[in-house]
Amino acid sequence: MEIFTEHVNGIMIHKITIGHIHESGCTGCLAALMDNYQGIFTILDKYADLVYGLTLVDVRKIPKMDVALIEGSVCIQDKLATDEVREVRDKSSVVIAIGGCACSGNITRFDRGGQQNQPQHESFVPVSDLIDVDIFVPACAPTPEALRNVCVMTYLLLRGNDEQKALAGMYLKPLMDLARSPYGSKASFNTLMQEVINLGLCMGCGSCAAACPVRAITMEYGKPQGLRDLCVNCGACFSQCPRSFFDHELMEHHEQIMGMLKAVMQ
Repeated sequence: MEIFTEHVNGIMIHKITIGHIHESGCTGCLAALMDNYQGIFTILDKYADLVYGLTLVDVRKIPKMDVALIEGSVCIQDKLATDEVREVRDKSSVVIAIGGCACSGNITRFDRGGQQNQPQHESFVPVSDLIDVDIFVPACAPTPEALRNVCVMTYLLLRGNDEQKALAGMYLKPLMDLARSPYGSKASFNTLMQEVINLGLCMGCGSCAAACPVRAITMEYGKPQGLRDLCVNCGACFSQCPRSFFDHELMEHHEQIMGMLKAVMQ
């Protein structure tokens, strides 16, 4: 499968530039990103240059980049953090929020100060509350495979041929729609009831209950039940539900997409 098709002044372009930006979180998403073994090595060898990442790259100023992976929520009392995510948006073509904290706020929504070093840091919001985000990759933490696939598909969307761009766009569309959805970071269990359960789409997988950071959802007789007085509208249950952004067109091209992914990772 031919991958590299673009040329500038007769020189073939192989790679995009990516950066990893860490806000307030546990670093679990970074661990998942690095837990791809040969997958991450293949990505960095063939498809991407890592140009920013405080944990991995000795660069102190945020450079221009094609793709920014933002992990963690943003403390709105921390001017450096709020300025940083806005600078990332200005300098990046594609911004991807990875993990529950970046997408929905997750457990950081319930922090009310009292940390030993900075007790005034008490309010945290998901990244999309401050800047436009292009792609959501929810879960706490996303699987290594999910992060690998999103990185590869984003590369193909930017650098692939027409067929690859079309298939990568199909793969990423549900995650792009989730980032633009008003439910993406502010959904509640009521949203899940209205958009999934009441429409007969729930298959009883339990993903919503597993994702809820305050244990406001239980599974009763194979269906989710919500304790609405505990729900804090963090959006985790809705973004984790596979039926909340179900895409029939994607399923129709599943074999093609997986075949393309397998080919580019060899």
